[in-house]
Amino acid sequence: MYALFKPELLDLARAVYQQQAAFEAGDIDESALKELQLDRLKEVVRYVKAGSAFYKTHLSSVPDNSIDSLSWEHFNRLPFTSKNDLREAGHDLAAAPLNKAWVYYETTGTTGAATPCPRNEHDSIFNNTPLIQRYGELFRAHGERHIVGVMGPTELHSTGDTFEDVCRSLGHTVVKMWPRSPVVGLDRAVALIRELKITALVCTPGVAISLARHLIKKGQQPANLGVKLMLTLGELTTPALLRNIGEVWNCTLYNCMYASQESSILAACDARGNLCTVPLNVIYEVINPATGQVLSPEHQRMTGELVITHLYQGQKPLIRYRTGDMVRVHAVENGKWHLVPIGRVRDTLVLNGHNHCAYDVEAALFEHLKGCLDYHIQVESVDGVDQLQVTLEVYPGAATQNDLVAIAAFMQTRLGALTRIAVGPTDAVTGTAAMVSWKAARLHDKRQGSDNRERDTALTLAARRA
Repeated sequence: MYALFKPELLDLARAVYQQQAAFEAGDIDESALKELQLDRLKEVVRYVKAGSAFYKTHLSSVPDNSIDSLSWEHFNRLPFTSKNDLREAGHDLAAAPLNKAWVYYETTGTTGAATPCPRNEHDSIFNNTPLIQRYGELFRAHGERHIVGVMGPTELHSTGDTFEDVCRSLGHTVVKMWPRSPVVGLDRAVALIRELKITALVCTPGVAISLARHLIKKGQQPANLGVKLMLTLGELTTPALLRNIGEVWNCTLYNCMYASQESSILAACDARGNLCTVPLNVIYEVINPATGQVLSPEHQRMTGELVITHLYQGQKPLIRYRTGDMVRVHAVENGKWHLVPIGRVRDTLVLNGHNHCAYDVEAALFEHLKGCLDYHIQVESVDGVDQLQVTLEVYPGAATQNDLVAIAAFMQTRLGALTRIAVGPTDAVTGTAAMVSWKAARLHDKRQGSDNRERDTALTLAARRA
């Protein structure tokens, strides 16, 4: 309805939709894309230098009269923006006053000062358009009309507003429900799924696991609720974890997006389950996290820390923002990448002198595991040798002792550390991954000198929600 009162936004939305549709159809080649990106980059640099107190200083090396001649070579010399910059600059990072925004969010503030994340109409138009185009195909594969239960990490997260807009645009009904809210809870969430015949869920893997565990403890089967598909988001997620959750719920799962409160939508799932970048909206770089050196693809592939630059005049565009996330990238057609988040730079786990990213640790556990509801890992050093103790919650009868021995042997081969696996209850800390980190939620490093401050934060958060 608001478009009736803001015709200029309706024109923008139509233009963005048409251009994104052309890109999705392959009608914008890589050369044209690079030219379009550079033009948008110049507009955004001019916009943030004029409106953001932070970027006015941070980009002082770019005189206003030189923006029109900005080249890719100049871009590569622009300074990075760090997470710490976001925390310290606070509201000074925004390029427009708050009364120009339509909504205000913050990061949770669990691992540092909460970061303001206001959004204006441009943010929503540019970010939601590719989601609408890509998710339409996902939903249609499971029926023409859906009732969608949207269960974000918290009530204060952008997930609810984003999926309300996307699903409404696709003709589906949205039920906003937060099982971890004290006014909803797991029992009411399950009742809503059953009573309203909800066919699709949007949630973190942790929420899907919590709901399944809750049902099983009550002697009920998640598969009997009739959910056809789940779109998961907000946490590190391996294909094998999705397979396990899907087996328990008897539905199809998609790791539907890679995004954050600070940087909005950076990749969205396609019909084949790939997380695809959105290069009309974002310039993507991959760097060596230790040196800051920009990496070039080898055989179209790269692994490193993701750096992003926004190409639209939102409320708070970011220029060369170091996300702190490690990714594996496969460059595909027309400047698009398939992107796999593999954990934060800080989530790297060193075992007996070898580095392992969070994604590979989880993938090693789930490669041959079925019916897993939850897991937790302890790391200990015995006589100077690192060892792993894994606790699993599994669907009744899903894993025999022989299965567990075989899975432990596989993990030991992959990770180079003696591994033992036992079936038993995990605690509430595993549900905090979307709000703290994979490492804090899934790993307790008991080796001398280990930094468990984020785990302590996760434990406090879990206790507060209990």
